[in-house]
Amino acid sequence: MVVFRELVKTDFQLRYQGSFLGMLWSVVKPLMLFAVMYVVFVRFLKFTDGTPTFPISLLCGTCLWNFFSESTSMGMRAIVDRGDLLRKIHFPNYIIVASTTMGSMISLGINLLVVIAFGFFAHAHYTWRVLLVPFNILQLYIIALGFALLLGTLYVYFRDVAHIWEVVLQALFYATPIIYPISMITKNPEFAWAAKIIMLNPSTQVIMDVRHNLLSPEYVPTVWTMINNPLINLLPYLASIILLWIGVTVFRKNSAKFAEVL
Repeated sequence: MVVFRELVKTDFQLRYQGSFLGMLWSVVKPLMLFAVMYVVFVRFLKFTDGTPTFPISLLCGTCLWNFFSESTSMGMRAIVDRGDLLRKIHFPNYIIVASTTMGSMISLGINLLVVIAFGFFAHAHYTWRVLLVPFNILQLYIIALGFALLLGTLYVYFRDVAHIWEVVLQALFYATPIIYPISMITKNPEFAWAAKIIMLNPSTQVIMDVRHNLLSPEYVPTVWTMINNPLINLLPYLASIILLWIGVTVFRKNSAKFAEVL
């Protein structure tokens, strides 16, 4: 536990070492990305779901996606980047990946505080459902950690995984309704089926759940409001657990060889 805590602390500090703003970048960066997306997609391209909470939903989605992208990408490289530590100290290798993703979780926590603060001025409707948000964040962390463990293992043997994952991340970003509302798809009856499939994607499901529970239960749909089959609705939650199980299993089977391969 001491090793894990020190790695989390060191990783979080090293991210912003040498920069003028330091840890403030954990807040400034997502705000800058939000500003660009807001100007391009909301102001110029007129992306909106017709509700007053769409801008704050865009900010929230940007912060959540930034966490997922950062934690999986950095988690993927964690074992290789800390290869010297593996050869010097004996401890469970998964701690290295977990500490990296937890560093991203700290940034997400700071970002969500900013989202909540902005929500008071952006028509957010805070209800008792806010109490469900920690469980949603836990699911998002499970998804990110599962990917990070799996990718981290593959990256030890195949460096090409980094380039492939970069493309996959880009595809997942556009497949997830972050910069566009899901209503842009559902309003066309011919593509209603596509919207339901998108909602069954765990990354979409959890981001929409956070938006729904944190910002606007009235305006933000979820898999439960779009699909009337409870068994089907459970699929993205089950997929999250299976993904973590696969990541842990693959990582555990190969972790003993990491120091030798590196």
